[in-house]
Amino acid sequence: MRIGVPKEIKNHEYRVGLTPASCRELVARGHSVCVEHNAGSGIGFSDQDYRDAGASIAREATEIFAEAELLVKVKEPQPHECKLLGAGQLLFTYLHLAPDPEQAKGLLASGVAAIAYETITDDHGNLPCLAPMSEVAGRLAPQAGAHHLEKAAGGRGVLLGGVPGVSPAEVCVLGGGIVGYNAARIAAGMGASVTVYDRSPARLRWLDSQFQGRVICRYATQSAIDESVRESDLVIGAVLIPGASAPKLVRRALLGEMRAGSVLVDVAIDQGGCFETSKPTTHQNPTYVVDGIIHYCVANMPGAVARTATLALNNATLPFTLAMADRGLQALRDDPHLRNGLNIFRGNVCHPAVADSLGMTFLPAEKALNG
Repeated sequence: MRIGVPKEIKNHEYRVGLTPASCRELVARGHSVCVEHNAGSGIGFSDQDYRDAGASIAREATEIFAEAELLVKVKEPQPHECKLLGAGQLLFTYLHLAPDPEQAKGLLASGVAAIAYETITDDHGNLPCLAPMSEVAGRLAPQAGAHHLEKAAGGRGVLLGGVPGVSPAEVCVLGGGIVGYNAARIAAGMGASVTVYDRSPARLRWLDSQFQGRVICRYATQSAIDESVRESDLVIGAVLIPGASAPKLVRRALLGEMRAGSVLVDVAIDQGGCFETSKPTTHQNPTYVVDGIIHYCVANMPGAVARTATLALNNATLPFTLAMADRGLQALRDDPHLRNGLNIFRGNVCHPAVADSLGMTFLPAEKALNG
């Protein structure tokens, strides 16, 4: 199969869909890989590294989109990239379609088969291709929050870990999944006073056993969340409903009851965000202020540590890339977990949560593939 790797063009996005090592695996199985010029240069992968792995180099993205049967990216295709996609192609990347109807319309019009990393499942009900970026973003969130709590960055002037004789910052983590666990772990490690909220008693028990009293684990009623947000210096939004829009857990009215200069970090922004006042930002302009509260809502947080993130992502996605390269659409028919990643197929929405969030008609992936 002809596999194409275009350079990412989102603001300050340096990750790349395939590493040279991944290319080598594909080439060894008889596939051809074409990588756009300088696609990995921002994180230390030169064109020569890709040539040494058996890939060819294209000067322009248009060459990649025109020739590839399977396109492997990191972030969702931007509007002009959607116009370069064609019927019969496979697109393998993060999509996050629920809050992005324009992207959905572009993909539907293209006739492409779009497989989203974030909705692929495994035998345990986990999301194996989302997990590594959730780990990265979760570990970055307290770091970003700590920086923006500094007075020079517009914050309250609070040190996350405090010092002897001065209380540490109060950190509230909404959601105890992979993002929330990693965020709580790092924030507690930095010395903050951390409370994590979740609605699964089983998950709360697991978190409690992991943290052994270093983090408070509370059931997420709206009253408990409101109380904690009012008292927190840093609130980290880490809620995920696979494929669907994130629930709005912090209302705008609550901001006026928070301490001025407190920080909200919305890791759920890819799915629309879990704060009512959230809107996507970039690494170039990461924050804005509403009612005296700093909002950090960067939609590609792992791009800040792009080399680590790319390596972690490829570890998770390569088996699926190899399967599709070897068997094409048959790989989706054979594997129900990979099939759960099929969001768009030949003008149809094939994931129920995506269809529900967008208000569009749902066609089951199995029916679409075998129709």
